Amino acid sequence: MPSNRQWLLKERPTGMIGPEHFEMVTSPLPSPDLNAGQALVKTLMLGFDPAMRGWVEDTRSYLPPVPLGEPMRVFGTTSLTAYFGLLDVGRPKAGETVLVSGAAGATGSAVAQIARLKGCRVVGIAGGPEKCQWLREACKIDAVIDYKNEDLDRRLGELCPENVDVFFDNVGGATLDVALDHMADFGRVVLCGAISRYNDATQQAGPRNMMHIVTRRLRVQGFIVIDYLDRAEEAFTELAGWVMSGELAWREDLQ
Repeated sequence: MPSNRQWLLKERPTGMIGPEHFEMVTSPLPSPDLNAGQALVKTLMLGFDPAMRGWVEDTRSYLPPVPLGEPMRVFGTTSLTAYFGLLDVGRPKAGETVLVSGAAGATGSAVAQIARLKGCRVVGIAGGPEKCQWLREACKIDAVIDYKNEDLDRRLGELCPENVDVFFDNVGGATLDVALDHMADFGRVVLCGAISRYNDATQQAGPRNMMHIVTRRLRVQGFIVIDYLDRAEEAFTELAGWVMSGELAWREDLQ
């Protein structure tokens, strides 16, 4: 008989998350006789986003934690996150310099390209030659810094001599520290995530240079995409147009 397989959250991780925190459970499929409003679907692919790491923590957040013994949530919204985070929170203007951390990721690559399409000069931060090459060639952004093989502080000084107007941060930690040193007066910092810290077993101290926010009159704002779901059609229309015209590159990492 066909069966239903689920990955259930077995225990909450402290530090790095791994397979040991989940268990595969197989159970019979429910009756094929569905009630009104029900549907039986077959899952072909599951998505994995950095945000999911926070969903397994038993702490107050923008969504309730995934209960122990329950399946993980799987619902991708990375392109919407990029669209509203950059345009509504960052508010870039044509000709400004936009810096994106985690620029080769699902959210970051969309942010970098949307900024380019809006007439901005775009600098991306990514790890490794292959990711950096993809950003240059497929995403067509102006400059890329390989943080694994280059000095981030020095390269930002070289690439952004007039400093950064908008920083879209997916990484946090030391990357945020360095970026704050290179922000222009009245710059905007969009805090989307902090993937460098998600698996820390203990909380780390915040940025060392918070006074830049005062002296440079920066606006620093976090956001959550669910606040914009009532405007999703607006974003999908523009994003779909860019994809269909070949102006927005994308790729999938299938495992």
